[in-house]
Amino acid sequence: MKLLLSIKHIVLFMCFIFIMSSAFSQTQNIVRKDSSKQEQPSAFKTGFYPLSFFDFDLRYLVKYNNYEGFRLGFGGITNESLSKYFRVGGYIARGFRDDTYKYSLGGNILIKSKRDAWISLYYTDDINEIGSHKYLTDARVYSVFESRLVNITQFYKHRTWRANYRQEISSKINSEIKLSRSNITQIENYQFVNNQTTFSRYVISEAALSIRISPYTKFLTNEDGNIEYYDGFPKISFQITQGFKDFFDGDFEYTKLGLKLDYYIKRTNLSSTNIILEGNLGLGDIPLTHLFHAYPNNPTKDEILQRFSVAGQSSFETMYFGEFFSDKLATLQIKHSLRRFYFSKKMKPELVFITRHAIGNLSNKEKHVGLQFNTLDKFYSESGFELNKILFGFGLSFAYRYGAYHLDDFEDNVSFKFTFNLSL
Repeated sequence: MKLLLSIKHIVLFMCFIFIMSSAFSQTQNIVRKDSSKQEQPSAFKTGFYPLSFFDFDLRYLVKYNNYEGFRLGFGGITNESLSKYFRVGGYIARGFRDDTYKYSLGGNILIKSKRDAWISLYYTDDINEIGSHKYLTDARVYSVFESRLVNITQFYKHRTWRANYRQEISSKINSEIKLSRSNITQIENYQFVNNQTTFSRYVISEAALSIRISPYTKFLTNEDGNIEYYDGFPKISFQITQGFKDFFDGDFEYTKLGLKLDYYIKRTNLSSTNIILEGNLGLGDIPLTHLFHAYPNNPTKDEILQRFSVAGQSSFETMYFGEFFSDKLATLQIKHSLRRFYFSKKMKPELVFITRHAIGNLSNKEKHVGLQFNTLDKFYSESGFELNKILFGFGLSFAYRYGAYHLDDFEDNVSFKFTFNLSL
């Protein structure tokens, strides 16, 4: 407890120093949206379609997952045609299987244009995946088709107020601070037992500080954050999150740390290697909804063909949803891509060899009641290959699970899926 209190004070102090120092910093933002020399990426690159004073966000149009079924929505944010100093945005969406509306609404105020410093306040009523962990400063990534979303099965409901302060420390270093309060309710049959009290509903009050260093990435800066138009490497992301008990009625005290290295090697023979190394650590009383998983992507079905779906970009394809949760987790993913084969102008497939590994642990597993799952205290391994972009962006993926978590039936260790990579 003393350690958690000390860390809490350190986080608050860091946030205070960070905000104060930004007020006196004079570093010039290099890439601006209103620069006449900046080439504007297309809507299919950024995910925004501008129309007058409003930028429509293409992410919200159509989605699908196992809980909501098809999810149709509408969203976006105002642009500088309305005002250079504030933005109003949000979305509304409806899942046709759960027959429920979700929405978000808020605004952003420009504090310092030279530093791209914004303060935002939003309210959101939506669902989120159990065990997912996102870095605040990860650049927005738009995809015509969000592959892994199709297979996700475990969600929880949340009603969240959040305030963010975002700024560029330099043209290559992004930072963000978030304060939030969330009312959590369960969709799954899950309870968290803490201090002899059983929680199925609870309040999460958090403060998070995130920094992302990307020395070779080029950005387009717009009102929804930095959008990459040149993907440079390496990228280093760090995030510390502090949960507060009794602060804004928060129920739990905890600390979460995350560190991620994303490195890409491109060779003159047109082959390439991508390495992603990530570590996560959770200390204190953390419910399962806010712990870590290794981004599994294997549907919990018996037959290989029943599990035939779409492969993710950086997920464990042979790991079943809900199979593992951790408060200590380390993952390593390596992708090696060969030079693309040339059969015709429309058929240039790419062969990619992949290996993924994970190890972790979970303290006080008995506190998590209702859901059955394992811990990753042994080494999890899978390897395989992808043959991408065979035709119209579609390809095939194969992966095999081996090592300590190898399953008795051969076919339970096999993942066979299609891939989708479309360049617009």
